[in-house]
Amino acid sequence: MNVGLISNTYSGITGGQGALQSARSSAETSKFAELVERFKNQNEGRGTVSSSQIADNGRLNGEYTTGFAGTYTSEADKNSRPTGAAANQANIHVQQKNIDRTSELYEKSMQLESYFVKQMLSEMRKTVHKSGESDFARQTYEDMLYDEYADSMTKNAGFGLADQIYLSLVG
Repeated sequence: MNVGLISNTYSGITGGQGALQSARSSAETSKFAELVERFKNQNEGRGTVSSSQIADNGRLNGEYTTGFAGTYTSEADKNSRPTGAAANQANIHVQQKNIDRTSELYEKSMQLESYFVKQMLSEMRKTVHKSGESDFARQTYEDMLYDEYADSMTKNAGFGLADQIYLSLVG
């Protein structure tokens, strides 16, 4: 025997609270079912969108950072010399290798360099005295700004860390 049904029935006699809650729950359930059905009908004939269609090489659609996809696209970038720290190898007996800057591996190497630069900038940012209040929104947008600073420095400063990472992974 269902105790909840009995208690709802008896509470209806003793004040109606159980019956009222049961009716509200039933109404909310039916409203939700109608809403789900309406969404299904709106999408009819169009199919659904999978996450693989939304994501572009590991990046979500609408991601706020610029990223490194498409940074290097020319033919000269497929066979370029290392720059920065990677170009200054101390051992003269090691043959210089070329880098394919258009490859996905180099893009990931740039992301790793950007992460290191972001960590460096974050530590530097801690030393700056800030005036005024710092709320959640300000911190969020400031963090996004420093992400962009790190990406820009990685693309333009020529540290060469991405080149070193790439060369060590290629072998």
